[in-house]
Amino acid sequence: MKRKEYNYLIVGAGLFGATFACMARRRGKRCLVIDKRPHPGGNTWCEEADGIIVHRYGPHIFHTNDEEVWEFVNRFATFTPYTLNTLACSKGKLYSLPFNLHTFYQMWGVTTPAEARAVIGRQRREAGIAAPRNLEEQALSLVGRDVYETLIKGYTEKQWGRPCRELPADIIKRLPVRFYFDNNYFNDRHQGIPDGGYNVLVHGLLEGIECRTRCNYLDDRAHFDALADRIVYTGPADEYFGFRLGRLEYRSLRFVHETLPVSCYQGNAIVNYTAADVPYTRIVEHKFFAADRAAALSLPHTVVTREYPAPFGPASEPYYPVGDAENRALHASYLELGRRLAPRTVFAGRLGSYQYYDMDRAVSAALKLSKECV
Repeated sequence: MKRKEYNYLIVGAGLFGATFACMARRRGKRCLVIDKRPHPGGNTWCEEADGIIVHRYGPHIFHTNDEEVWEFVNRFATFTPYTLNTLACSKGKLYSLPFNLHTFYQMWGVTTPAEARAVIGRQRREAGIAAPRNLEEQALSLVGRDVYETLIKGYTEKQWGRPCRELPADIIKRLPVRFYFDNNYFNDRHQGIPDGGYNVLVHGLLEGIECRTRCNYLDDRAHFDALADRIVYTGPADEYFGFRLGRLEYRSLRFVHETLPVSCYQGNAIVNYTAADVPYTRIVEHKFFAADRAAALSLPHTVVTREYPAPFGPASEPYYPVGDAENRALHASYLELGRRLAPRTVFAGRLGSYQYYDMDRAVSAALKLSKECV
């Protein structure tokens, strides 16, 4: 049998694909990475606009408690520590996120944990929900009606395009509620952003590896399959099989970027807009992610991005899997189809696994797969 040109074809140059390719190359394997976008990096890709690094597909803060993952990514980029402090805007009033004693002070004027617990406890009892059946009931049973209606309901229904009563409870099962003053969005030990943006990290991972962009695997699958012994496919499983069993559901996003002639627009990196009558879910001001924030804030202009939730269709990107029982079962059926019809192909990454991955989890999963496969 003729030796194939590559040991691995990796479809998708996002963080998962780049990490897997990096580890496979270290073990002496020949890899080809392809991506249909005009750049590698997937949703972490950054662009420079007037001296400001813009997170093109939404803000990304690397956070993890996994020491192996943290040590690994720091081989390829220098991370500046970054603590995310998010605000929520509801009807002109600002609240701190995640929910903490500062949020409860802003909402009710309470100043002690006992006072906040008393208000939330009373509202939880009034809701009278013992076994939450959906997201709305889950939220009411956790934080009561005021927080739910002010900060959760409108935002969530915009994001998912359906009423909270129709969403599974487990979407917010781990909703952080702190009865102390702490605006740090994440609890992880390590938190940071690569100096120069995520392109530095991705280019480091892909150093010495052939990577072709503007290259759609599904346009010429037979050609690409013939190039490699095995395929790591990080795209949607239903699209791989031509949707023969049905379509998996996703939610998409539309990003509107704007350069404004002011040094600072909103005073914070991220402000969520929770009211249902505001069409976007958040505004991101990118200069707050800069390694040298003081220098960035001295610039006479700024770049902001409004994020608009959108239905997923043929011309849009799949961002959030709708991971209800029906969709999970359909994805499992596609994986079984893959085992029978495409035994050389591994379905992996955020889309291939039909799971929402934080960046550290994407890296961890790629490291694990590389140990199993390579």
